[in-house]
Amino acid sequence: MTISSSLNAGVAGLSANANRLATISDNIANSATYGYKRAVTDFHSMVISQGEGSYSAGGVRTTTQRLIDERGPLVTTDNSTDVAVRGRGMIPVTEASSIDADAGSPLLLATTGSFRTDREGYLTTTSGLVLMGWPANSDGTIPPFPRDTIEGLEPIRLNTTVFSGSPTTQLDLALNLPATATDVTSPDAGEVIETTVEYYDNLGKAERLSISYVPTVPAAGSSNEWTMIIEDSASGGAVVGEYTLTFDDTRALGGSMQSVAAVSGGAYDPATGSFSVNVAGGPVEITIGELGSANGITQLSGAYSPGAISRDGSPIGNMTSVEIDANGYVHAYADNGISRVIYQVPLVDVPNPNALLTKDHQSYQVTPDSGQFLLWDAGDGPTGDILGYAREESATDVAGELTDLIQTQRAYSSNAKVIQTVDEMLQETTNIKR
Repeated sequence: MTISSSLNAGVAGLSANANRLATISDNIANSATYGYKRAVTDFHSMVISQGEGSYSAGGVRTTTQRLIDERGPLVTTDNSTDVAVRGRGMIPVTEASSIDADAGSPLLLATTGSFRTDREGYLTTTSGLVLMGWPANSDGTIPPFPRDTIEGLEPIRLNTTVFSGSPTTQLDLALNLPATATDVTSPDAGEVIETTVEYYDNLGKAERLSISYVPTVPAAGSSNEWTMIIEDSASGGAVVGEYTLTFDDTRALGGSMQSVAAVSGGAYDPATGSFSVNVAGGPVEITIGELGSANGITQLSGAYSPGAISRDGSPIGNMTSVEIDANGYVHAYADNGISRVIYQVPLVDVPNPNALLTKDHQSYQVTPDSGQFLLWDAGDGPTGDILGYAREESATDVAGELTDLIQTQRAYSSNAKVIQTVDEMLQETTNIKR
């Protein structure tokens, strides 16, 4: 019985070390595979019942595990949609073959991927994994989505090559009008100042507001008063607003606006320093500054000085590039200089990542043993952040694997020697009869 158990233990040892050799082989073979997580084989002794004064070898058995929570080193790339997770969490992906399936796109997880657009515009790896994210609203904001289901997640598709323009609704003017133009004794008295400001209509087409500043010249002295006339090119040059601007000349508030009176157009709001005019496409709010403020339109001695002119809205443009920032926002950039958030890639976290089911192409699937997943904004909660222009290398340490290979080879040879010894002892037992 004891000799037989020794034989069985030796056979179990061969099988166990063969399993360990398989994981070592897999690790070494994938030492250059991006995102690969190394597998390990653990040995467990088997203890069987034994009588007094005798011992029976129980042998050994093995369990294998993939260390998904171990991360490989990060390397930089030149592709903006190469991504890697720095820290805890995984990016949501799905299989390209399941995108059009009626059952929907199953959730898979990965820690890195080199994504490029396929012929249909999906961000896809060469192995067929498609990056998933939450779609943004037209203004670039991400609506609220549930965090414990994949509802709202969809394959990221860059199928729009043209950005639709957005209309201008806000215009800020900051400039200085020469105080000498309202002084009857000045050589430039009565000089009209004309300027043009571009804005975008509802179709993204550029239109113009022609703004004239007409000084009021009194019979004597200075009036410190100007008439602001606004004409809209989209309305055939019609006047859409006319305002009388009076400036302060006191020591404390000299040069700032004292009052604004509307001749036509929307009323001036002293709380916001703005008024609204109706251009052909709708209202545009124009901010010229609050009363008594040094910001906006001022009147100081010297020449006309245009300051800052800012507006919202944008013309149409062609998408030229896409980048993913550390918080998972997918930014699309156009040739007209504007950018827009079109998706957000969340990070998926599970309590026990090593219990995830390993799939092909360094992807993983949630299991009951891994625990319930939650979707986090990258950089929030327990999760790390997302790096663009980066890949995660294999977690395999080749030097360590080769060391384990030597140990495995020695252990395998030793177990084979045990079997050989048992065979010789059984032969001796057989020879007793002779």
